[in-house]
Amino acid sequence: MTGQEAIAYIHSTSWLGSKPGLSRTQELLTLLGNPERHLTFIHVVGTNGKGSVSAFCAQILRAAGYKTGLYTSPYLTRFHERIQIDGEPIADKALGKIIAEIRPHAESMTEHPTEFELVTAAALLYYYQSNCKFVVLEAGLGGRLDSTNAIPSPAVVAVTRIGLDHTEYLGDTPALIALEKAGVIKRGCEVVLYPQEDDVTKVFTRRCVEEAVPLTIADAAQLTPLEDTLAGQVFRYKDFPRLTIRLLGAHQRYNAAVAVEAMLALRRQGFSVPDEAILSGLSRTEWPGRFEVLHRAPWFILDCGHNPQCAQVCADALRHYFPGKRVVFLLGVLRDKDYQDLISRLAPLAVHFVTVTPDSPRALSAQELADVLSTRALPHSVCWTIEAGVKKALQLAGTDRVICALGSLYMAGRVRACFRGA
Repeated sequence: MTGQEAIAYIHSTSWLGSKPGLSRTQELLTLLGNPERHLTFIHVVGTNGKGSVSAFCAQILRAAGYKTGLYTSPYLTRFHERIQIDGEPIADKALGKIIAEIRPHAESMTEHPTEFELVTAAALLYYYQSNCKFVVLEAGLGGRLDSTNAIPSPAVVAVTRIGLDHTEYLGDTPALIALEKAGVIKRGCEVVLYPQEDDVTKVFTRRCVEEAVPLTIADAAQLTPLEDTLAGQVFRYKDFPRLTIRLLGAHQRYNAAVAVEAMLALRRQGFSVPDEAILSGLSRTEWPGRFEVLHRAPWFILDCGHNPQCAQVCADALRHYFPGKRVVFLLGVLRDKDYQDLISRLAPLAVHFVTVTPDSPRALSAQELADVLSTRALPHSVCWTIEAGVKKALQLAGTDRVICALGSLYMAGRVRACFRGA
């Protein structure tokens, strides 16, 4: 089976659907010999920032000399990005081999796994066969019933910021969503928590007490910004006098602090993660599409913010890095997101919106999004392709305004390709 044949098989209708539960993943992993039992995990859950925390952790572990798998979703440009080892996406040949090995087992099951479950099992088998020491595993939807929760107790559960997203599946308050995320906590792990609101913190504290596991909350009071420019950020955290990251926005300092705490938890468990690896790993971490500068004159920022909380964080970053500047927003959203609130967070900064349709069957069309903007009397233009939207935004911005593309990760890859040939 070639890589492209493998991807076509993964995307085939046999695996479509979203059916909560771990039984199918557990059955498939058992048929594969339970590769997950031979791996050490950092399980990353939360609403916003999972990818960034995962990238920080994986890069630090690499710098410490460990062969490290990184599992994330979705992807920007190529499917292969979802399954990485030491920064390298899975090769076509390896993907074809793994899916060919899994296929007869998946097809033998009375209840077929979903696409995400199939890919998760494939990734775990690949990491096992490749002799990875660590796997940084980003959860998909939720946590308790997410297929990534079929693993045994991880070394560390890293919890990112909790907010309102996927409310139709996870609950309509941050505390209810936190309850679903906390379902990944198992006896034997350590838990590291992004600074949260009290009702969310209480959920995780209670779960940790129930499972008799230690909880560490990244300490905002011990995080001091030192430098914060478009070139990157420098900050002090606890006993680390000078940590450097390339990722932009105040939230990324806290994401980095969560990664640092995860590494300190591994130290307490006897793993060697030197200070030098933490410093080097943080400073080398790149995570495309997170307030990423794609162009200057005019400035063109790409952000994968897709819910109101992300939009607010992005708006705050725009105000910080470009004080007084009005923004042309290249906007595409999914129909099942709270795009009304998202627009409200951006509108005070906007001089113009350019609407596009993300590459997803769940997308709200560019015209439908424009109709929403019309009801708010917000200036806008409609473009029928993402590439045309980029061109239009550049024309509107001239040289003295800022452009920010956001709303859905499913448009980010094509936006990025307009500048990076990605």
